Amino acid sequence: MALVLAAGYLAYDVALSRGVTLPGGDLRTLAIALYVAAVLGIGSLITYLVVPQPAGARGAARRSGWSAALGLFAAAPIAYLVMVVAVQLIRPLLG
Repeated sequence: MALVLAAGYLAYDVALSRGVTLPGGDLRTLAIALYVAAVLGIGSLITYLVVPQPAGARGAARRSGWSAALGLFAAAPIAYLVMVVAVQLIRPLLG
């Protein structure tokens, strides 16, 4: 999901740098903030749904906020690294 959202940001950034007039003007800072919030939220939700806690003696798998926190902490470096690659490596190639 981070790759798809970063591609959307790159398209927005390239369009603005080439002089396209978009509604709202230059909202790149807001776009990056929304990107980070979306990656963290989606990462947290997916991890919450996929990673159950270890089953107890009864064998029932449970989920808790700890699963969501695990996804949140795992998504933070992913969001950062994908955006660094997009802006520092791919963006200069696009001109």
